[in-house]
Amino acid sequence: MTIESRRLELTRLFEGGRGDGQEAKAAVSAATKPSAQTAVGRRFGDLILAEGLVTQEQFDQALAEQKKTNEKLGEILVRLGLITEEQLVHFLSRQYGIPEVTFPEKIAAEIIKLIPARIACKYGVLPIGRTIGSVTLAVADPTNLSALDDVAFMTGLKVVPAIASPSAIRDAIASYYEAAPATMADVLSEVEATDLELIEGQETSPQVDLNELRSSADQVPVVRLVNSILLDAVRRGASDIHMDPGESSFRVRFRVDGLLHEVMTPPKRVEPAVVSRIKIMSNCDIAERRLPQDGRIKLRQSGREVDFRVSILPSLFGESVTLRLLDKQALRVDMTHLGFEADSLVEFEKAIRSPHGMILITGPTGAGKTTTLYSALHAVNSRDRNILTVEDPVEYDLPGVTQVQVNEEIGRSFAAALRSFMRHDPDVILVGEMRDQETAQIAVRAALTGHLVLSTLHTNSAAQTIARLADMGIPPFLVSSSLRLVVAQRLARKVCQECREPFEVAEESLLQYGHAPLGLKRCTLYKGKGCATCHFTGMKGRTALYEVLPITQEIRSLILDNTFASEIQDVASKQGMKTLREAGLLKVLQGQTTVEEVLRVTSE
Repeated sequence: MTIESRRLELTRLFEGGRGDGQEAKAAVSAATKPSAQTAVGRRFGDLILAEGLVTQEQFDQALAEQKKTNEKLGEILVRLGLITEEQLVHFLSRQYGIPEVTFPEKIAAEIIKLIPARIACKYGVLPIGRTIGSVTLAVADPTNLSALDDVAFMTGLKVVPAIASPSAIRDAIASYYEAAPATMADVLSEVEATDLELIEGQETSPQVDLNELRSSADQVPVVRLVNSILLDAVRRGASDIHMDPGESSFRVRFRVDGLLHEVMTPPKRVEPAVVSRIKIMSNCDIAERRLPQDGRIKLRQSGREVDFRVSILPSLFGESVTLRLLDKQALRVDMTHLGFEADSLVEFEKAIRSPHGMILITGPTGAGKTTTLYSALHAVNSRDRNILTVEDPVEYDLPGVTQVQVNEEIGRSFAAALRSFMRHDPDVILVGEMRDQETAQIAVRAALTGHLVLSTLHTNSAAQTIARLADMGIPPFLVSSSLRLVVAQRLARKVCQECREPFEVAEESLLQYGHAPLGLKRCTLYKGKGCATCHFTGMKGRTALYEVLPITQEIRSLILDNTFASEIQDVASKQGMKTLREAGLLKVLQGQTTVEEVLRVTSE
């Protein structure tokens, strides 16, 4: 039987609606053997190469990544920024002859009820229409015949698939089912009702029954509670999860768009079990409760891979847990989508394509420096360049890049790794952070000897970076010779697109905040009134504000003269540099954010 005839047999089973589920599943298994998947991959590859959207080199890079992750080829191309989700949907539609779909403004409740939330979340599908005897199903992966089979068997209806982007389906599932909040409430109620007799007294008590602790961590309510917290954080787009123990309290908070929000307060008595469960999931030592520990959790849901970087810190009333979410699909490697103004982007791209020199990205923790650095590496990554990175920790895997994880316990520091790099003939070096004088000195020497060096520093502005390097013991003549570009950045929350409302103000009212007049009389600004999409905050998502300081000949002279940062900034502004405040106010005029948000994340 050919592959096509097997698919026709599957269609007959789906149209019948009912029947032997085992027969359908067996047919699905037969139709999705590796040989069939390989053929599909070749057809998709030939199609996308013929269109010229990716080069053979980029396609080979995606194939190499597929061998590591076993993801769909299309998903990898999107994640690497080689094609957009819309282009992927278009190609899948052409390949399988299945129409693309645009979600209606409102899907009737009786249609949504055809499929329970667990099935929609499991397969990444959503019912969007119904006729007599059939249901139209939005799918991201038309090759997932198990999903079509289960929906057909469950509803007793013929399944008519339509292709939509994975992100659109995820957003629609979150909007219509709102499964995560309900599940969180149910799980929390279950935990509160469960008689969990755990460890009494001080958390630091040495008399701990480890068997009892491990057993309690494996109890179903605790497992469900931890899983629900992780999944809800992903659904809300959180960047961090904080679990903070108090004397008689235990609270869970999410950092969403840069601000912390309390989401739940489980009973204090379940805290040891929850922490132990996270230790088990992240391969930490469940018996160690006196020293800090680090670990990692990998979560895959509906083809979406998210890493959780776990940090456990013993405190006065228990162990504090912080989980940093590293969403590989959320990593933007296309610099045009980061938030650079046009002139600033030109300067940045010019600098990263230089054969040597040092580029520094500055800003506080959580300002998006890693995303900017990885985007720069992606832009210069090619077969004829040897790129080495030293990071603490390695947050994302970059295909074609040699990445080194810092491990101070065995002597693998930033400085030690950099010294070793010089013997590996690198073209581009990324230093996760210049923390000390030795690291800074080696990085500067590398930039002076024919290498392009990218790194980060914690300073408040681009001009202050020069003073910080001097404070670290780098002589001015070395700074002026090696430094090519400095970028200061911040992340500002964006106005929610679902509930934003326009209002007009006079341009003069913005001058007091540092706005450079553009000759406008009235400006249309936006603010969010609050809706379910933004959790009634009026803000959803973030955009980056950039202050780009090219090291021109005049700036080099000022560095050699040990000029104050304020004077360097004045000269740079006259040369066209926009400060963080000015960049933020431009985004206010573009309707992306608010004046209040820009004032919150920038200083005069």
